[in-house]
Amino acid sequence: MSTYPLNIELPSLKSLFIEMYFGEQLLSTGTAILAAVNKESRCALITNRHNVTGRHQETGQCLSKTLGIPDNIVVHFHRSGSQIGEWIKVKLPLYRDDDSPFWIEHPTFGASADVVALNVKWGSDVLCLPYYIDLDTDRVGMVINPAETVSVIGFPFGLSTSGKLPVWSTGFLAQELSLVTEDKPEFLIDCRSRQGQSGSPVIAYRVSNYRVVNGDKITTRVSPQIAWEFLGIYSGRINPESDLGKVWHVSILKELLIAAEKEYYLKN
Repeated sequence: MSTYPLNIELPSLKSLFIEMYFGEQLLSTGTAILAAVNKESRCALITNRHNVTGRHQETGQCLSKTLGIPDNIVVHFHRSGSQIGEWIKVKLPLYRDDDSPFWIEHPTFGASADVVALNVKWGSDVLCLPYYIDLDTDRVGMVINPAETVSVIGFPFGLSTSGKLPVWSTGFLAQELSLVTEDKPEFLIDCRSRQGQSGSPVIAYRVSNYRVVNGDKITTRVSPQIAWEFLGIYSGRINPESDLGKVWHVSILKELLIAAEKEYYLKN
């Protein structure tokens, strides 16, 4: 169990509710996370590219019925301190004065990858709980096969369980993860996820035992502690008629985070 109050599991605290605005007009809602390569590197906010552009990733069509394009994003961060259950709203502009975007795209895939980073400055009143890419706190080396359960932790239709705590939607891995490559860092899941869960972390969450690679064999690790494997960022259904959804694999995030950190220190 987590050490946080009310027996809230740590992954529930890592999903952040976001709202996209044009001026003061709310256009849409979604999900984001904080991520970092390790504890020595800087955190960045990670979400889908289509959340910040306000346009369909493939067709370029406007996603809002108002035809508005977001120019700012509001992130609901947890307030730091011992009392979980309070949130701080942080408003971030999406464009500079010269109309260039504040978000950082992947240095290789660019606009074709539906995942971006935003550098955020925050004070001690904001609780920073990132997913770590290179540490075994969020990536224990779990072996996951097709048809095994995975969870999308976000805010379908802007809904939450309490305050701004997320909903866990659980489905199944719909393909072999061994098919993920550097050239195609994405995979499919079969899950009844919906609008508002774009940008959600996808994890394999296990209680008591899970499988890992041990040398040239796969063995079962039995542990009294809960473990999870951070798999990637949910991007949306492949078709409105299907429950198959696309996930950008976690392997794409390291280069993105390094690029975001370089830009942060270059601009500050």
